[in-house]
Amino acid sequence: MFLQNCWYVAAWDHELIDGKLLARTILDKPVLLYKGESGRVVALDNRCCHRGAKLSNGRMEGDDVRCMYHGLKFDPSGRCIQIPGQDNIPPKMGVRSYPVLERQHLVWIWMGEAAKADPSKILGFDYLSDPAWRGKPDYMHYQANYLLIVDNLSDFSHLAFVHTKTLGGSEEYAYKSKPTAIERLEDGFRVERWHMDAEAPPFHRKVVKGKNRVDRRNIARMHVPGIFFMETLFSPAGNGAQNGNLAGAKQYRNCQFFTPETERSTHFFWDYLHDYELQDPTIAQSLNRSMIEGFLEDKFIIEGQQEMLDADPQFKMNAIVADAPLAHFRRTLGKLIDAERGQPQQAAA
Repeated sequence: MFLQNCWYVAAWDHELIDGKLLARTILDKPVLLYKGESGRVVALDNRCCHRGAKLSNGRMEGDDVRCMYHGLKFDPSGRCIQIPGQDNIPPKMGVRSYPVLERQHLVWIWMGEAAKADPSKILGFDYLSDPAWRGKPDYMHYQANYLLIVDNLSDFSHLAFVHTKTLGGSEEYAYKSKPTAIERLEDGFRVERWHMDAEAPPFHRKVVKGKNRVDRRNIARMHVPGIFFMETLFSPAGNGAQNGNLAGAKQYRNCQFFTPETERSTHFFWDYLHDYELQDPTIAQSLNRSMIEGFLEDKFIIEGQQEMLDADPQFKMNAIVADAPLAHFRRTLGKLIDAERGQPQQAAA
């Protein structure tokens, strides 16, 4: 069901402040995340190897964690280093430790074979640490399979109908804008889409006053297993942005990370950053609220979709032309999962 040997986002760094022991299910496995007193980030199986109690209900001691059921203490490698009232500690007494790294305010975890955890494979999103951009990182939880969320982002035409009064602007977007470039890549896809001389969407009008007619460009890049980056540009209509004239343009950068919790639930980490009037914190706050409003619209559709698919497991979806990127993504991911499991590669999405 899931690709194991890859990096997933497990948390934002701010979720682990003040000695927080964070319990989070990832790929159907219970995980404990915390940042030790040295600043080291630790990820362990959240079940004490003694009686299966939650380590997240325990106590952090330095870089170690103590189970508060019978007091067993574990170091960051998962090795049991103390059993109260017992001098001998069996060598197999311990819990699984997962490779984990902190990059650009994100905590990444590797759920597969630890020996294959290559830090160079972590995808960077430099805007998160670039002072020329400002955002407000956030988290949302979906009661739906993560691939349904990936599907949702594979075609921008849904903006016209799901987000007419928030992120889209009008139904015109679905009829008049078409992808100018679709690239099928070995690790996902890239789609570029322009919408010329259009009314600016509500979320943009809230933070930018003036002319409402804009030339709008979205460039989306989806990476396996479920990481989405998007560049958005709004330029005054007719200024020639399509030919490289960006005078007066306002730009946004969007990162979204989908980490499977279970087969039918997903952790969603995201940020929406802007490159103008950075001294004004209300812009990031307004954009954050607008994105939440829009994502809740997606959530309503996608969770309902999951309910319908669960109601009839034999139901088969029918593709339309706009599904080309998502079909490619699912084929690409499926081949990687099959290869990881040593199974013959399948061409079907």
